[in-house]
Amino acid sequence: MTTTVSPLTTQDAEALIAAARRAAEVAGVPVSITVLDGGGHLLAFRRDDRAVLISGETSTRKAYTALQLDAATADLVDAVQPGGLFHTLPTALDRPLLFIAGGVPVRRDGRLIGAIGVGGGAPEQDHAFAVSAVEEVL
Repeated sequence: MTTTVSPLTTQDAEALIAAARRAAEVAGVPVSITVLDGGGHLLAFRRDDRAVLISGETSTRKAYTALQLDAATADLVDAVQPGGLFHTLPTALDRPLLFIAGGVPVRRDGRLIGAIGVGGGAPEQDHAFAVSAVEEVL
């Protein structure tokens, strides 16, 4: 007997974006938000022009990283440091941009079905907005 897990839908993605947006607005932080399905296809995207110019690209990269590595980007920071499991070039921020907190895998019934990425706030804030959205919607 095979258990079927329903995929992440556009309706789910829109609900995730709305939830993350509400959390960011309560904190007074302008953010861009990206939601991908389990195959890495863009389901929904919200760009906030008040956020830093690269926030949209950053939110997308965070979502892809979380999906591909099946882990919150906040949990991957140590893995990309010298001697870690992964290697990336340093940025002007002196930390690897793709792995800054803010990308979170989305699971249903324990199976990975997509990811959400948030960019625009401080790394800890972006992570909290993404986690809050996943907890509220799924």
